[in-house]
Amino acid sequence: MTNRRHLLTLLAGAAVTWPLTARAQQPGKIWRMGFVAHGYEKFYDPLFAALRELGYVEGRNLTIERRYAEGRAERFHDIAAELVRLKVDIIVVVTTPAALALKQATTTIPIVFPNAINPVETGVVASLGHPGGNVTGGAAQTAALSAKRLEILKEVIPALARGAVLWNGANPALGPAWRETQAAARALGVTLEPHELRNVKDLEDAFAAMARHRHDVFIVLQDALTLQHRSEIIDFAIRERLPGMFVAKEWVELGGLMSYGESLPDMYRRGAYFVDRILKGAKPADLPVEQVTKFELVLNLKTAKAIGLTIPETILVRADEVIE
Repeated sequence: MTNRRHLLTLLAGAAVTWPLTARAQQPGKIWRMGFVAHGYEKFYDPLFAALRELGYVEGRNLTIERRYAEGRAERFHDIAAELVRLKVDIIVVVTTPAALALKQATTTIPIVFPNAINPVETGVVASLGHPGGNVTGGAAQTAALSAKRLEILKEVIPALARGAVLWNGANPALGPAWRETQAAARALGVTLEPHELRNVKDLEDAFAAMARHRHDVFIVLQDALTLQHRSEIIDFAIRERLPGMFVAKEWVELGGLMSYGESLPDMYRRGAYFVDRILKGAKPADLPVEQVTKFELVLNLKTAKAIGLTIPETILVRADEVIE
């Protein structure tokens, strides 16, 4: 793996470093934090590491109530009710259905969403600059990224005319993402065919449909559900020799062809900043949602070779990381 450069910076504050000796507010206070996701991912770990650096040490002054829906979004309402009963001080959420379930369950417990997709369009926050409720955090620039990903695909495959898009139709954040991707495709003269998932059982049907229709490329609109099943999705793409474009390098590390997007570990690390500010007295409504402004292009040349695709030198020289 070759690291070429690191480009991620965030609005409302450049890179933040915290001394290992930092102390959380209120000595003797034991904070209780909820953490809600579909399932465990390695890129969540920087959140907890950054909290330790800020002085929040699990087992000493921090208790973490981890709750995983195991791919069943309908469980988020029960999880939300449970965390409200536990009277946690703050909750970190990973996916939009969880954020909406928690927002419905409580208007007083602060909620931090490190990697939100279309948080304004889905009603998670009132606006990026003034969230206006009990939720804040970080957000991806979905519309801009949709266009850029398609531009990169068109550069790699100049004859690109048809593409398949796999997305979770049960996630309200992805409806706007799909429309933005469609608009970007129309501008480039590319036709996209949607393949909707609502649960993991829909994967095989989507794979069968994509195999029948034969597309030039394959795009995944990432959310917690597709991330959980990225191994199966990547295996399908390689088996069908279908060039794939993904949101984050976690896909490419497992064999996906390429990704363009934010660094998930960096966004979750930044989530600790919001937790710390809120536990020290800041209100989520007063903490603007931060948007990523720099992104990373990651390529897997082993996969390119396996599917018989040559990556142009113009793309290779722009890549931030290449897996060879």
